[in-house]
Amino acid sequence: MPNLVQVAKDCEQFGAHGITVHPRPDERHVRYSDIPALKKIVTTEFNIEGNPTPKFLEMVLATKPDQCTLVPDAPDALTSDNGWDTITHHDFLKEVIGSLKASGIRVSLFINPVREMLEGAKVVGADRVELYTGPYALEFAHDRKGAVQPYKEAGLIAQDLGLGINAGHDLNLDNLNYFVSHVDNVLEVSIGHALICDSLYLGLHNTIAQYRRALEFYN
Repeated sequence: MPNLVQVAKDCEQFGAHGITVHPRPDERHVRYSDIPALKKIVTTEFNIEGNPTPKFLEMVLATKPDQCTLVPDAPDALTSDNGWDTITHHDFLKEVIGSLKASGIRVSLFINPVREMLEGAKVVGADRVELYTGPYALEFAHDRKGAVQPYKEAGLIAQDLGLGINAGHDLNLDNLNYFVSHVDNVLEVSIGHALICDSLYLGLHNTIAQYRRALEFYN
């Protein structure tokens, strides 16, 4: 409980633009066995994110989601807390991305807002980057202008490189609107923990509506 398939259907009905899952090695967030059932019912966008281990890649290639977001978190990581080093892992990423794109899967790389890493993402063939917004969220209460500046610059670099821009990690109803108002052309944001926390008080339907308003009505 709750029924995962029903929750995914309800999220879409309540206005979510897509469903993201992150099957970790210990399956604490979602089980590998859940993925086929979700694939059958998601009608918006299905995004699977995770570390590209052989098991993960086998599952993604069998499922063929709309998007695969590659995240460099270690098997014992509590949460994703850093982006790819696209220079050090150039050969590995290029091979993995090539196999995913050959199956018609759009590929996004979890990236820190650093020019060299963004340029590396373009070189290895990524379609999009998901900007890691943990540092932004951490500094937002103290200096929102300074917190967003690296992401604003990274967004411009990504656009120049022809990379789509996603964002995720620690975004919530307090800091989301400011982020999308200052980083141009953000295509999507992935929000899980904060959305569920808010829904405990506000209800899932109302919470999704509030996040949509935060995205659609920039201050």
